[in-house]
Amino acid sequence: MNRSLLPGILAMAAIVVASNVLVQFLILDGLLTWGAFTYPLAFLVTDVMNRVYGVSAARKVVLAGFLTGIACSLIGSRIMLEFGPAVPLRIAVASGTGFLVAQLADVAIFNRLRGGRWWRAPLVSSLFGSALDTALFFSIAFAASITLFGPDADAAIAWAQGSAPFMTIGPMVPLWVTLGFADWLVKLAVALLALVPFRLIVARLTAQAS
Repeated sequence: MNRSLLPGILAMAAIVVASNVLVQFLILDGLLTWGAFTYPLAFLVTDVMNRVYGVSAARKVVLAGFLTGIACSLIGSRIMLEFGPAVPLRIAVASGTGFLVAQLADVAIFNRLRGGRWWRAPLVSSLFGSALDTALFFSIAFAASITLFGPDADAAIAWAQGSAPFMTIGPMVPLWVTLGFADWLVKLAVALLALVPFRLIVARLTAQAS
């Protein structure tokens, strides 16, 4: 393994593990979890690696994060709670699919825009990747129209399919729609704030490489 990739791989793995742990802790009456604030940093890591080391390096870091996520899901599936495993199969599939597809899309979009202004590639790729990740995860994990995981899986996530006011004040929608929208808003905020560390980290790594 190229040693220059190791910090990126370790950072990605740490973010994935931290997010899997922090997702268990609810805030704002269950509207968000603490994991919502750490998970979007995965896009920062991917974009830094893409800018400094290129597309191939970024994809390797994404793969490392994906494999770490699988390991976390396997561990979680063995931890039994009152209503079943801590990480049901449906949630694991949704998480893995969202992460891999969104991160690879981020890499491709960043590479397409890398020749423009310094902020354009990381911002656009992160915004698109975040939206894609949110849409894939919450729809696969909770949408009532997806029934391929069987009745037991559907029963385990029935709480998310119940109706609730959108963002606590709007029209009635399935609860998971509000949860997904709130999660997406956090990702948008983190994508904007991450431009500062992106600029600083890229400058430092570029200086070290020269």
